[in-house]
Amino acid sequence: MDEKPELMDMRNWILPENISDLLPPEARRVETLRRAMLDRIACFGYELVQAPLIEYVESLLTTKDAALDLQTFKLTDQLSGRQLGLRADITPQVARIDAHLLNRQGVARLCYAGAVVHTLPDGVMAAREPLQLGAEIYGHAGIAADVEVVQLMNECLGLAEIREVHLDLGHIGIFLTLADEAGLHGEFREAVFRAIQQKDVPVLRGLLSTLPESLREALILLPGLYGGIDVLDRATRQLPQLPGIVAALAQLRALVEALSLRGISPHIDLAELRSAYYHTGLVFAAYADGWANAIARGGRYDHVGEQFGRARPATGFSLDLKELAWRLPRLPARAAILAPDGFDPALAKVVAQLRDAGETVVVRLGEVVDVEELCADRQLVLSEEGWKVVAI
Repeated sequence: MDEKPELMDMRNWILPENISDLLPPEARRVETLRRAMLDRIACFGYELVQAPLIEYVESLLTTKDAALDLQTFKLTDQLSGRQLGLRADITPQVARIDAHLLNRQGVARLCYAGAVVHTLPDGVMAAREPLQLGAEIYGHAGIAADVEVVQLMNECLGLAEIREVHLDLGHIGIFLTLADEAGLHGEFREAVFRAIQQKDVPVLRGLLSTLPESLREALILLPGLYGGIDVLDRATRQLPQLPGIVAALAQLRALVEALSLRGISPHIDLAELRSAYYHTGLVFAAYADGWANAIARGGRYDHVGEQFGRARPATGFSLDLKELAWRLPRLPARAAILAPDGFDPALAKVVAQLRDAGETVVVRLGEVVDVEELCADRQLVLSEEGWKVVAI
């Protein structure tokens, strides 16, 4: 049986799951927040870059991480025959720009804001087309760079009117050290990684049952090592004194102390491994009431530019503007001046002058005009002295 025409028409405009339009009120909030954040980031000396939405897939997957690979839409380039990808994350692109195009010898501070596309949502209510904004520092391995990006992230969240931020700090180097020492590889290593992420100790015990006791117990400890600064003391006592672990705990302690001096009181979570796909050291995530998942994430990814021929130290953060903007107060449209339709040179001159002065001038088109929809509170009328703005 043929489908009804109205059902076929409906399919032409229904969007895919977890993909949505932004109508004027929502778009206004998102754009206002984007501008405010980028302006604040610029005050720290960051330069804006814009990368393409689509490029060769090998440039988008800077590591052999299965999760990032699965999140990336792929298609064939009709010009070259090579495989293209729709970016699922902008950080690899910024790493390419730093390593291959800018090629600066000193520190580079770069920022960006643009859409990314995911094959699957990160959560039940998550969008598959986030508007990712972020800031990154390349070329400095010291803790000062990490402090700066955390402070900047905190200020950006303040611009989104999120005052009570719960900041979790972790260090993926602890897991990497233990996994290497235990000889974990491939899918088994990924399974252990996920169990620690999810703090699923029973599953973790089952996976690690054949490991030497010291390494097994150390990995099982990670999900329970969260809380205040005292967690670092517990970790120092309970975890093996391997060089990678000692160095990671020292970096965490230094970061906590530096952030405390800036009025930021973080929590420690040694199972906080969820920040991204390519991190190599310190990782952090910001949480707030009303959101089930992290509202901003970041960390250190010192090898992200390696495949582009320049593995520089790097640290940064990113967030989804759409996810943060929806809870902001509704912003009214700018008050407009209604102008008549016509070809009077004097009228055209006045309209141009008003627009140059920053006013919104809407030309009346048609007989029916909804003043409220246009947010018009004034209009141009012709008087003996010429065209004047008067209240409606």
